[in-house]
Amino acid sequence: MWSPAPEDDAEFLARYVAESREIMRGLQAARAAVQQVEGRAESDDGLVEATADGQGGPTGLRIDPRAMRGGEAALGRKVTAVLRAAQEDAGRQAREITDAASGPALREPLDETFVRQRVEQAAQDLL
Repeated sequence: MWSPAPEDDAEFLARYVAESREIMRGLQAARAAVQQVEGRAESDDGLVEATADGQGGPTGLRIDPRAMRGGEAALGRKVTAVLRAAQEDAGRQAREITDAASGPALREPLDETFVRQRVEQAAQDLL
């Protein structure tokens, strides 16, 4: 792990804090974007349409009355498939957003060996 020279500690810390803030802003923007996601799906015949939010919750369902002609069981299967497809579409969109937001990672934090080195260096400088 790289550690800054003692004279660069303040600059390193300032950059680390700035990078942390930038990452947090990106994550907050991604969270807001996921909340705006709307997955959509439609049956092959266009008689059933559904929408879902970024968490996969169903938000809308439209059933054309002509869809009832196929019978209750067929309509149930069609509604289930369209709702699932809308949820999958919303999930795909949300993953794209979160994948893009997880881009640059925060650099490895300085550990106890860094602190020990600084204390030893200060002790040597005093002697």
